[in-house]
Amino acid sequence: MKRRIPFRLRRPVAGALGRRAGAALALTSLALPLTVAMSSPAQAASSGCYGLRGPYQRQAERFLGLTVDGRQSPSDCRAIRAFQTSHGITPNYGYAGPVTWNVMQLVARQRAAGHNPNSAHKCPTNKGRIACVDLTRQLSWIQDGKRLVYGPVPVRTGREGGETRTGLKRIYWRHLHHVSTIYHTPMPYSQFFDGGEAFHAISGSVWSAPGSHGCVNMRPNDAKKYWSLLHNGDDVYVYGHKPGT
Repeated sequence: MKRRIPFRLRRPVAGALGRRAGAALALTSLALPLTVAMSSPAQAASSGCYGLRGPYQRQAERFLGLTVDGRQSPSDCRAIRAFQTSHGITPNYGYAGPVTWNVMQLVARQRAAGHNPNSAHKCPTNKGRIACVDLTRQLSWIQDGKRLVYGPVPVRTGREGGETRTGLKRIYWRHLHHVSTIYHTPMPYSQFFDGGEAFHAISGSVWSAPGSHGCVNMRPNDAKKYWSLLHNGDDVYVYGHKPGT
């Protein structure tokens, strides 16, 4: 009489394991975008890119000065990833999606300002030393009359629901090593000009979403320069409308 082996002790043979692994791999491959499945392992390993072509591939290529063909080559991916990394866009895997394209458009507007950010004469030129904040272009600069003193520099202003308030302000309090009593985060080189709104440095990217809680966030070197050029009583003028708010 043959002895029956309890079901719990049975083990699948190697062939069964192979079939199950193959089926799982097939399902995984079907779940991935076609461009990912078609990338060669050697190409992906060497570039860190996976052939992901976003809806703004052509626009990104044109912005970065690449060959405009709408195809995601490894060199395209590396260039897009470099832009994403330097502008604090996550995830930074070279996908030209709407977030990346929005930042590229913003950077293009900032570059177009050149050395004449007040060409439209929207910031007052009859106030002497004044810090201008353009919410639309997310730019700030310091001018004295019509003379540009410093900038323009990229900034990050208030997010939706916490927009930076517009109008003519005045710096009333400065604190070099300020820490927010509400959010408990460092605010180096703080110069307050409207309630709790201030110029101050941040450690992250000034291009990253969604924005501040009303303050004008700056890169550390820019905030340090503002600290050296501005003083209590100096005017600040905020105008425009931040895209997306």
